[in-house]
Amino acid sequence: MLIGFQNVTFEFGARVIVEDATWHIQPGDRIGLIGYNGTGKSTLLKVLVGEYTPSKGTVEKGKETTIGYLHQDLLSFDTNDNITEVALSAFERVREVEKEIELLGHALEKDSENETLLIQYTDALHELDVLDGYNIHHKAEEVLHGLGFSNEDLIRPYKEFSGGWRMRVLLAKMILQQPDVLLMDEPTNHLDLPSIEWLEKYLLHYKGSVVIVSHDKFFLNRMVNKIVELYQQQLHIYTGDYEFYEQEKMIRIDMQQKAFENQQDYIRQQERFIERFKAKASKAAQAQSVQKRLDKIDKIEDVKLERPDLRINFQLDKVPGKVLVELKDVSKSFGQIKILEHAVAEIERGDKIALIGANGKGKSTVLRMIAGTETFSGERVWGHNVEESFYAQHQLEALGLNNNILEELQSCGSKKTDVELRALLGAFLFSGDDVDKKVKVLSGGEKARVALAKTIVSKANFLILDEPTNHLDMHSVELLAAALNKYEGSIVFVSHDRYFISKTANKIWEIVDHTIKEFKGTYQEWVDWNERMAKIAAEKQKLGVPDIKQVDKPETKNDIPKKTEPVVAVNNTINKELQKELQKEQRRLSNLEIQLSKAKEEETRLENALGDPANYSDKNKFVTIEAGYKKIKSDREALEKEYEMVFEKVMELEGRV
Repeated sequence: MLIGFQNVTFEFGARVIVEDATWHIQPGDRIGLIGYNGTGKSTLLKVLVGEYTPSKGTVEKGKETTIGYLHQDLLSFDTNDNITEVALSAFERVREVEKEIELLGHALEKDSENETLLIQYTDALHELDVLDGYNIHHKAEEVLHGLGFSNEDLIRPYKEFSGGWRMRVLLAKMILQQPDVLLMDEPTNHLDLPSIEWLEKYLLHYKGSVVIVSHDKFFLNRMVNKIVELYQQQLHIYTGDYEFYEQEKMIRIDMQQKAFENQQDYIRQQERFIERFKAKASKAAQAQSVQKRLDKIDKIEDVKLERPDLRINFQLDKVPGKVLVELKDVSKSFGQIKILEHAVAEIERGDKIALIGANGKGKSTVLRMIAGTETFSGERVWGHNVEESFYAQHQLEALGLNNNILEELQSCGSKKTDVELRALLGAFLFSGDDVDKKVKVLSGGEKARVALAKTIVSKANFLILDEPTNHLDMHSVELLAAALNKYEGSIVFVSHDRYFISKTANKIWEIVDHTIKEFKGTYQEWVDWNERMAKIAAEKQKLGVPDIKQVDKPETKNDIPKKTEPVVAVNNTINKELQKELQKEQRRLSNLEIQLSKAKEEETRLENALGDPANYSDKNKFVTIEAGYKKIKSDREALEKEYEMVFEKVMELEGRV
């Protein structure tokens, strides 16, 4: 064990964060620490590193264990050093040895025959070699580049950068320190998509253990092999990725609920017997015996999920024309930095567009241009009956500070009932008496959630959203994605949350070479298409085919290359491979259909058996049936997922052959 809790209880004031928790972090663990906002995940990390002391139990740590802790409070650090120097401070011992070598070198210049100095100088050089000290600049630059810094950035002072970029520098330093345990509190909050993907690849090969607090489902699913959920002051541990956790938790909930209902049936049956016979002399002793058994029974708790639900129906006042917005020959620059140059784009009715890409490409600028709050050259043509609502951080300034949260939503004129508005606010993490809080006392994150709720509840038929998931937990992101899927209007949004993008977008926009490139399809289809293009390009290179520039819209006529012989040869080869792959996937699909049918029959049989009171009264039999049901349900869900994946693959292959 590297570090962990042993029977730890911790209270924050009068509030219990965790009670009697045991959790050991082992070498090789990649742990996602999850829970609803406000449950105390960040506090738990502080207990783990010793910033807070538990009221009961102990925090155990190996003598040689080193810990790196990335958290929001680090932003108070400031320095005039350039960011490369800040990153290099990770190599504390190497820098010390370098100074020793420099001092010894100066001393030897004055006394070159001094044998003691020569030995010390040689030893220092050897230690520098052992520490791989000659490569620290290369390592630092590699990590900083991976996190999105340019060569020009590397010599800029740390204090010139904004909070998000500063956090990247400190993350780079922590990665370079290579601690045994890396604790990361929301590391993806300040990263764009390319940097998140780089961090994923880096951490997958990281030799130490990692604990991550994150609301990014994609990130967790690729990164972790264990989930620790902080729920109702308890730590619930699941061995698997986030997807496994979701499936396993629902199985646990289903089983507990069925066991609770069966036990309640049994209790009611026994109570009826007691009530009927307790006054009858011949049966009184038996009734008393039944009562004693009931008193001793271990009660199974009812399942109550403490999470908000969102039931909201969107009603649009007006139906817009076919085209909502058209950008014609638009250009935008900030000094020497070009964002767009003679770009064109069009948003149609029903479009749900994700504008993605690296930070600094101008995504938020494009949203402001569409909304009409950013100047540019060119033309923005607004369509018929378009009513827009724009969500961005600056919208916080438009909130009525003296309103309470509920009144602020009522001011939108959506004609929703208070019950509906409270349900919406629950999804945005405001429950119960929270809705009576004045806007002026809210934190920045809370105000952002109120502004987003106002945007969503408005009767606009066109939503422009800049990072709408930034201050939401995972369940609220799910609810927002589900709500926007029901929304009949059009949306264009910027987000680095890949789960949200994949659940919401039907088109992808990317800023490439100062133009807006459009892909008609979902995020996963866009990812798959890019991978296919990279594979074809690699195949062409392997066969010595001259490179033909590939563009982002494969259906455009101008993008079809001229048919030279080498390209035809490559296409024929690829087509034969596609036909073979299609036949293979079709056979796989048929086999899965048979397996699914059998699994569903067995699941129904075991579910009926679980509901039979006769089986519940036989503990061993019930446990066996319960285990079988749990396994077959898990198998069936896995088969369904695989079936959907193979079905999509078959559809895609049929379209390409």
